[in-house]
Amino acid sequence: MHELFATERAAAAHPVLLTAAADLAVPVSPITDRAAAGLSETVTPQGIVAVCTVVDRPLETVLAAARLVVVLVDVSEPGNAGTVIRVADAAGADAVLLAGDTVDPHNGKSVRSAAGSIFHIPLARTRDVPAALTALRAAGLRTFAASGYATTSLEALRFTTPVAWLFGNEAHGLPVDVLAAADESVRIPLYGKAESLNLATAAAVCVYTTAMATHR
Repeated sequence: MHELFATERAAAAHPVLLTAAADLAVPVSPITDRAAAGLSETVTPQGIVAVCTVVDRPLETVLAAARLVVVLVDVSEPGNAGTVIRVADAAGADAVLLAGDTVDPHNGKSVRSAAGSIFHIPLARTRDVPAALTALRAAGLRTFAASGYATTSLEALRFTTPVAWLFGNEAHGLPVDVLAAADESVRIPLYGKAESLNLATAAAVCVYTTAMATHR
């Protein structure tokens, strides 16, 4: 953290945060409610805003010794990206990789949807999707591409090796070349009448299925 801004109301409500900032020699600046509204992106700001260093790391460092990695390819909705980061954190994944044209994880909506998880799980970003797939293989990870049209069902998988799950754009799914490059395309079985699952739900099912199998 580089600097903290707080309204009088927020300072009174969160004295521990301000004390912690002072202990770390982080400047704390008082602001008005109007200024807090201008600095934040929410309808009802909490009145406290921090300026922080971005949290993403080099791809090579986050894949070292990884056994479960979540990869988002061309995901455009920040709320989805943040929710998947939160899911990956909760499931004990080792890293989240945001590839291609995926939204910036530091986007305000993404940060709020992650609910603190961006500070818990290593994140990496790269525009080069083929390079990301190469790095995953080099790290010893088997790549599973989530696709509603795949012939292999999630029920049939056995998780005996380190895994990287690939999830695509909300509207279009994963690009054809990414599906072809993955070790396996996998679909989630639908037992009811719904035609599909949204991205965050699909990611939660796949990632948690892997995590639970590994922990068993």
